[in-house]
Amino acid sequence: MTMQTRDDELLARVREMRERGSAPKQIAKALGLRPAQATVLVRRVAEAAQAHTAPDERPVVGCWINAGWSTGLDMTQAPDWAAVDPLGRIPDAETGGFAQVLLARRERASKVTVVGFLVDVYCLGVKNVTGPEAMGSGSLATYVPMYYSAFNHAPLRIDVEQAQVIVHDAVAYAHSLGFHPAGDLADAAVHLGAAPGDRPAIGFGKDGKPFYISGPYDDPRKVVQTLERTCGKGNYDYIAHL
Repeated sequence: MTMQTRDDELLARVREMRERGSAPKQIAKALGLRPAQATVLVRRVAEAAQAHTAPDERPVVGCWINAGWSTGLDMTQAPDWAAVDPLGRIPDAETGGFAQVLLARRERASKVTVVGFLVDVYCLGVKNVTGPEAMGSGSLATYVPMYYSAFNHAPLRIDVEQAQVIVHDAVAYAHSLGFHPAGDLADAAVHLGAAPGDRPAIGFGKDGKPFYISGPYDDPRKVVQTLERTCGKGNYDYIAHL
């Protein structure tokens, strides 16, 4: 028997025992291994299983959004989400109009994959995407504050279903106005996952109307012309240098 064959057989035995709920110490005793050897094999089995798991089915390590993201939105059907964003109840909060969503999923024992979405919830939908980016689990402690460094308030913890609704439904809202999301959305959306079928509706737009705030990389004239065509005069607002 070659060393590789023995290794494969050990991994198969460990996989079977883990599926039956055996702990590493029990595996070590049953297979005549040192505890450290059993621990290494258990980790390898877990990493192999993780590699074959769809990105959106991997465990969520953390999910965040900036405070004040819900300012100006109709949250009537999502009161629980509104309740954990007190800054969102302040009219014209400085963060109004943008939801910056960050999601980290477990890649393997010591690694996570991170994706971020900058969402214009008043008009344009997903404007920018970060990742997917792999990093050590310990790096999240510094990465999260850095990702939200432009904000004066600490980010809020949310569940992944809320993130899915905000991102995907904002894209649908923007599409109804004639706008398409950032081109690299698809790669990150694989890790985010689809929005749940039974979900609360968020009323996008500011106070019920599309509200465009021009950014440094926009074509404001084109955006306003699109709103004029899809919404009609007087049915939208904007702040832009044309």
